[in-house]
Amino acid sequence: MKAIQCFESEPLGLASGELLGNITVAYETWGELNTEKSNAILLCHTLTADSHAAGEDGWWDAYVGPKKAIDTTQYYVICSNVLGSCNGSTGPTSDAFPVITIEDMVAVQHALIQELGIQQLAAVIGGSMGGMQALTWSLSYPDAVRQCISIACTSRLSTQALAFNAIGRQAILNHQRDGLILARMLGHTTYLSDHLLADRFGRDLQDNKADYSYAFMNDFKIESYLHYQGTKFKNKFDPYSYQYLSKAISYFDLERQYGNLNAAFSHASAQYFFIAIRSDWLYPPSESKRMVQALVELGKPVRYATLHSPYGHDGFLLPSEQLSHLLRSAL
Repeated sequence: MKAIQCFESEPLGLASGELLGNITVAYETWGELNTEKSNAILLCHTLTADSHAAGEDGWWDAYVGPKKAIDTTQYYVICSNVLGSCNGSTGPTSDAFPVITIEDMVAVQHALIQELGIQQLAAVIGGSMGGMQALTWSLSYPDAVRQCISIACTSRLSTQALAFNAIGRQAILNHQRDGLILARMLGHTTYLSDHLLADRFGRDLQDNKADYSYAFMNDFKIESYLHYQGTKFKNKFDPYSYQYLSKAISYFDLERQYGNLNAAFSHASAQYFFIAIRSDWLYPPSESKRMVQALVELGKPVRYATLHSPYGHDGFLLPSEQLSHLLRSAL
């Protein structure tokens, strides 16, 4: 059973200049905070996840728990549902909600960490959109983060990634719930590698049929799979939240915000660890390496590793002995 707790933050001045009233933050914790309050780790989730990182059905249960890579007998682990989501924290119920950014999400998390009496986090860890939050933590609150672990992330979306996000949002604007199906089908495709799709589905026909239907139906197994994923997602996620979080990801751009990557990391004090996924074509390893290069040029402490997963962008969400080893080595 999920042990979700709630925190009410003060009104927040958003990056857009708007003021958002009292904010509810849903969060979960594992382990015990030590007397010095020095053993806290913040996990930052992906676009469609929530605060339930560990335990039954936890999205990162393979890595978080007693004697696991993120050992809850040593660390006090916190995961909050981001601002703008639909899993307990304040989020949109219409398009009247103000547009939010990754910075805004992190400002709300910072208020939660202060409420818990924690001055400095042992680590902030996240993948994909969670990695963007981890990076923002290290730059917006440099004294509050000892280590930043960013997985399958980028300093800004490529033009292609911006295009995918725009198509997904437009589908929702046109058809709301049914549009969410299409947005998920498109998004899910970008999270998987070509090799994985070819290996799992190839050009096989649905139900092992011998020939095409010669009608506009799901002939191929991949078509049926994507429609199933989209329909399942439609029933558990809010289309407004998807729009707002997608927009926040599109707005994330360290180079636009700071001028260039060297300027972005110039005042950072955290130790950095970037983990990229070899088969990730959405945020490829070259994106992480650009940030590593900037930190190296600045003489900042940084590590880099490539995760040899065939599963594409979502590879960090699946059990991996290599990823467990990398996380243990960092912590």
